[in-house]
Amino acid sequence: MSDSPKALNFIEHIIEEDLKNGFSKNALRFRFPPEPNGYLHIGHASSICLNFGLGEKYNAPVNLRFDDTNPAKEEQEYVDAIKRDVHWLGYNWDTERYSSDYFQQLFDWAVDLIKANKAYVDSQSSEEMAIQKGTPTEPGINGPYRNRTVDENLELFQAMKDGKFQEGEHVLRAKIDMASTNMLMRDPIIYRVLHSAHHRTNTDWCIYPMYDWTHGESDYIEQVSHSLCTLEFLPHRELYNWFLDQIIDKNKVRPKQREFARRNLSHTVVSKRKLLKLVEEGVVNGWDDPRMPTISGLRRRGYTPESIRNFADTIGIAKRDNLIDVSLLEFHVREHLNKVAPRVMAVLDPLKIVIINYPEGEVEWLSAENNPEDNLAGYREVPFSRELFIEKADFREVANKKFFRLKLGKEVRLKNGYIIKAESCTKDEHGNVIEVQCTYDKKSKSGSGTAESLRKVKGTLHWVSTKHAIEAEVRLYDRLFTDESPDTHKDKDFMDFVNPESLESITGYLEPSLKDAKPLHRVQFQRLGYFCVDKESTNEKLVFNRTVGLRDSWAKIEQKK
Repeated sequence: MSDSPKALNFIEHIIEEDLKNGFSKNALRFRFPPEPNGYLHIGHASSICLNFGLGEKYNAPVNLRFDDTNPAKEEQEYVDAIKRDVHWLGYNWDTERYSSDYFQQLFDWAVDLIKANKAYVDSQSSEEMAIQKGTPTEPGINGPYRNRTVDENLELFQAMKDGKFQEGEHVLRAKIDMASTNMLMRDPIIYRVLHSAHHRTNTDWCIYPMYDWTHGESDYIEQVSHSLCTLEFLPHRELYNWFLDQIIDKNKVRPKQREFARRNLSHTVVSKRKLLKLVEEGVVNGWDDPRMPTISGLRRRGYTPESIRNFADTIGIAKRDNLIDVSLLEFHVREHLNKVAPRVMAVLDPLKIVIINYPEGEVEWLSAENNPEDNLAGYREVPFSRELFIEKADFREVANKKFFRLKLGKEVRLKNGYIIKAESCTKDEHGNVIEVQCTYDKKSKSGSGTAESLRKVKGTLHWVSTKHAIEAEVRLYDRLFTDESPDTHKDKDFMDFVNPESLESITGYLEPSLKDAKPLHRVQFQRLGYFCVDKESTNEKLVFNRTVGLRDSWAKIEQKK
């Protein structure tokens, strides 16, 4: 394996070039700037890992800043969830900031723009402004209010702030260039009237700054050196820089906006608006539903922060949008859980077997290894008795030579236990097998050191003792969408691709070591997959979520073979 250092991504190349050209390493500062209008999703996780990863690489501070400029859609619930998610991913921020902290400064700078004749109050309707703004192929035209006097603009803007106008009556626009080839430069709106209580400033303000005006100026106030955002903001960079030009102090750090591509995940959507629709229409049970691509949903499902960070590191940073197959994320989840999740036994589609030559009423406690990948994981005891559950799919009356599980007249080994042989079976009135009678080889117990215990048989089955089994609700999750790119179809809505079978709830039977398992406890149900205790689980009723299968497949557990 090569010991060569990992190649720099293009963002790191930009930073290295800046340092080479004299930028002080001590002046490096990054930020993660979410809008608190929804829960973070897997796409945000990549941005979190990028910004905080750069902070770790360069020993530079990273701010967590909430760009909270739209009180109509923002809530404290989202702020709390975002902080919880960033911490869970393993990162700590230098300072917690809010754009709302800068509302007064942003207002004062807007007043300065008006005084410099670089901003004006427009009283057109939104429809009139859209027409006046032109099209990508046709320049816009100056509006009827563009040449208002400075004094009139100052008076109107103050009245907007004082709450004297209704929403939509007036806006403040920057005076830039209505003929610009970049439509974002055609006198963009800086402020609008909103009579909504803000989650931090309450009703102190009746006007709120637009995101484009706020974002870069907030970076400047915080002295962020490199403002990293996704590729859709590339056309905004010209506006970002124009706004900075109006207020910049050449003795201070000027933020540099650079863009990286989104990493879209197959079989899901990552638009917060669309995720909110899934929640509001009851397609899922909240933002943290284990089918959701939100960080809280992934956490509840049993994903680990290490697996998400490894996934982000693998896909890296690029300049072009790309669709990443969700199986790559699942690979990293599976890889990490294989190292850390205890192995336990559970049966999800039970078939009763009776070991007819095992003493009735006897219980034997067998030693079982917790995790062969972890030398410190140790062992536990599991109860063995005359009556057991195995999976229905693990038995056939008659099968070909490639079926290495239990069949009449043939032997298999029970995991951590004995070799058994199927002698006969009982069926119900429909011909379904409901019980299998077996015999066991008393000298074949795993680990006993006898010649019989070393005897090889091709099949090994998991099982639980019926007398000791714990019932649990087990939720089997499949893809939330049947299409790998559900929101890219022009002729269909993404909701048309919702998978009606994305959740199946069954009753499972678990070994008794799990009776006190707490929420977020992750395990491997041997031969079935990785599972996690759900937050709704109680001492009276255990609830497990399937996290990911043992292999790269989400086929449901087979009911018949």
